[in-house]
Amino acid sequence: MVLVIYVLLCIIPPGNWVMLQRTAEYALRTVIWMAREPGCAQTSHQIAKGTRVPPRYLYKVLQTLVREGMLRSQPGPGGGFTLERDPDKISLLDVVDAIGPIGRICSCPLGLKSHKDLCPLHRHLDRAYAVLEEELARTTVGEVIRERTPFPSLLETKKSGQGRMGSKRR
Repeated sequence: MVLVIYVLLCIIPPGNWVMLQRTAEYALRTVIWMAREPGCAQTSHQIAKGTRVPPRYLYKVLQTLVREGMLRSQPGPGGGFTLERDPDKISLLDVVDAIGPIGRICSCPLGLKSHKDLCPLHRHLDRAYAVLEEELARTTVGEVIRERTPFPSLLETKKSGQGRMGSKRR
């Protein structure tokens, strides 16, 4: 099924069918970044730099994540944003749904009146969305930050593949 999602992402022209909104991607980056040091307050500037999210766009994302109870905002000197919940209790789908649910295909997107049910193409696309939802629901933020790969999430690695750059505690 991963192959199906990959193929769909490759054949669907940009801007037409989007599996995840850009804002949801930015929210995922933000929560993953914050989960690396859950008790450490970070400024929006630090978060923007670490996640590579444009600062003005990040402001909108941060507001939403605070409103949804995933982050806490601490004003004043020494303040910033902190993760409000346990990373092992936050699924990736929780983060995506905080921004907006994944759009499932319930009726013909072309508005064809003769299509009482989904045509084969749209039925398969909807199945791919369902698989994405299931995978996001099954995976927690904690699992993502603990996953060991040569390419840690959101961190640049040295050319040799050893050590981390930009992983200083802030």
